[in-house]
Amino acid sequence: MTFSYTQVSQYLRCPRSYRFRYLDGWREKESRAALCFGRCFEKALAAFFEDEDAGAVLFKEWGAYRDVPLEYSHGDDWERLLRQGIGLLEQFARDNRIRIRQPQHNMQKKLIRPLANGNEFVAYVDGIGHLDGNPRLLEWKTSSARYPEQPEGLTSLDLQLVCYSWITGISDVAIVAFVRKRVPEIQYLLASITDEQRREFGQVVEATVSQIESAQFPTRPGIRFPQNGCVSCAHLGLCLGNQSLIDSKLIRQPGASDLDWLNVLDE
Repeated sequence: MTFSYTQVSQYLRCPRSYRFRYLDGWREKESRAALCFGRCFEKALAAFFEDEDAGAVLFKEWGAYRDVPLEYSHGDDWERLLRQGIGLLEQFARDNRIRIRQPQHNMQKKLIRPLANGNEFVAYVDGIGHLDGNPRLLEWKTSSARYPEQPEGLTSLDLQLVCYSWITGISDVAIVAFVRKRVPEIQYLLASITDEQRREFGQVVEATVSQIESAQFPTRPGIRFPQNGCVSCAHLGLCLGNQSLIDSKLIRQPGASDLDWLNVLDE
């Protein structure tokens, strides 16, 4: 069986939610504007490094959602996200801090690592290149708010960065956060992942896979005020038996036998 960071992180958050998505086939509807925009923006970044018109690519990709009823937040709308995206692309070009050679080979790079019992782990790395002249594994993020930078070293605890460092063996990593604000802002958050972190993550992966293969899917409620993980979970309607909530958030697709999800990049 094939596993990914998204699968492992979802199981760690709530095993029952993992079962709903990957075994029973319940998928969240593509309704969040920020998520759809982020995918379009990543395609524009790929065009940027291939010396294409990144702004035109963003307009084309995001244009497909212009008349789609999406869920916007923070007073956003389709045009505002487009303006913010264009501004961020322009700022990124002015910064001129990142180089990626052979972008078709080193962006959205698919990597596979064998696991026990014939299983494998797959990851799609956003980019492998140079930041300020130094080789780095790169992870793109779009956000409406700045990422925290303190205390020092905080970025090294990002589990997705640890995962990608584990599968590539690259220690020096960076999150490039494109912050959608009135004035475009790009954060370059550097981190170094240790051998111990990679070893521990490998142990977490093996333990998680073992639990999944043993069909251990207990519920793990996230109602802990003021943080309410369950409230933001797309599968909440299934846990509550609320059909109207299920209909508004989810669609049913083939479950474990359907591997189409492998074509969707990790979030």
